Amino acid sequence: MSEQAEAAPTSTQEDQKPEVAAEENKDVKENGTGEAEPVAEQEKEAPKEMRAVVLTGFGGLKSVKILKKPEPTVNEGELLIRVKACGLNFQDLMVRQGAIDSPPKCPFILGFECAGEIEQVGEGVEGFSVGDQVVALPEYRAWAELVAVPAKYVFKLPKDVSHLDAATITMNYTVAYILLFELAGLSKGKSILVHSVGGGVGQAVVQLAKTVPDVTIFGICSKGKHEALKNAQSPVDHLLERGSDYSSEIRKISPDGVDIVLDCLCGEECNKGYSLLKPMGRYILYGSSNVVTGETKSFFSAARSWWQVDKVSPLKLFDENRTLSGFNLRRLLFQQGGTEFVEKAVQKVFSLLQEKKIKPLLDSTWALEDVAEAMQKMHDRKNVGKLILDPSLEPKPKPATPAKGKSKEDKKKQSSEEKKEDEKKEEEKKEEKKDEQLTNGDSAGDSDSKEKEGSS
Repeated sequence: MSEQAEAAPTSTQEDQKPEVAAEENKDVKENGTGEAEPVAEQEKEAPKEMRAVVLTGFGGLKSVKILKKPEPTVNEGELLIRVKACGLNFQDLMVRQGAIDSPPKCPFILGFECAGEIEQVGEGVEGFSVGDQVVALPEYRAWAELVAVPAKYVFKLPKDVSHLDAATITMNYTVAYILLFELAGLSKGKSILVHSVGGGVGQAVVQLAKTVPDVTIFGICSKGKHEALKNAQSPVDHLLERGSDYSSEIRKISPDGVDIVLDCLCGEECNKGYSLLKPMGRYILYGSSNVVTGETKSFFSAARSWWQVDKVSPLKLFDENRTLSGFNLRRLLFQQGGTEFVEKAVQKVFSLLQEKKIKPLLDSTWALEDVAEAMQKMHDRKNVGKLILDPSLEPKPKPATPAKGKSKEDKKKQSSEEKKEDEKKEEEKKEEKKDEQLTNGDSAGDSDSKEKEGSS
């Protein structure tokens, strides 16, 4: 009994030892002290990724890729925006070709316009909160699921303005507002000539101009857009065909010419536009889309566009009482410190939208993966209104492609070989039939001979 009693506590002590050891190890792991076990280094978490439209090299559509990129971090003075809609502008086509001044080095994320919801507010930012609905005009990087933007390029949306509407109107209507009311001095009874009237900025100009009484609009665009503009009830007074002798057509209607010319083409259109100005008229250049002729940059097109523009002396402007001016929103925002000026124009546009004096004109929405097709549509000047990229949309299903390595000649060879095989099979069948007939004929002959022998 005594031996058993003495043995019992030793067994309980041995049972308790693993528990004590486990607690000691636990203390070591939690406090990081002791030498019981080496502490394994914590594996670094892989950075979260997002989808983005990346330009891998200046040139054609093949250089535009949808890639996974690390999610951006928010620096001081910035806002992190979850993107819901992106605006596609002609400027993006020029960036892709490298036909723009001081582009960043490839690869980089494309896009100058997006709308979405604030997910994070950087240090030093006031007036914004997480969850605010906003539109932004960053210098690149807008075409992604997330973007970090300096707060000075971000504008709060009115309550009743959707992300889609915001991306449709903000850049185009802001440009149009500044052109008409800050530079051209549009007033009652004036006449305007608008190039590319079927595009996003062109339609913004038309709607804003019609907020002023008795304004006459001459709009130039490709013939294919005329019917679409009429169906959309666009208030263009006189539609003219791109590439035609529109100067003569305008003179027939308005012999003295027009008060305002808004040119986004450049090249020879500059000379035509200037010649159409009335005394006290204003010509404003706000683009150079004639430089974009093919899928890739053309030095010949750029040189021709520059060469075709007449050099106008200030003395000539003085004698003819005419004004020449230009407008570049990108330079004003990012290089010339014009953020306050632009913000005032944006707020004016939002006010007109809330008053229902203007309305967004949307051409179509596209998935990020279909950006190349959307760019091609704009390049071909087939859009009427704004083109939007929506990160939430599923890409269009790709058409089934034939098996590789089978050309037309291969298919012809294959079909001819199949015919030969069929012919061989037919010949073999005929041979089999002949053999059957021969064998049947021999057996019949044998029976006849046997019958003759029996009768004899």
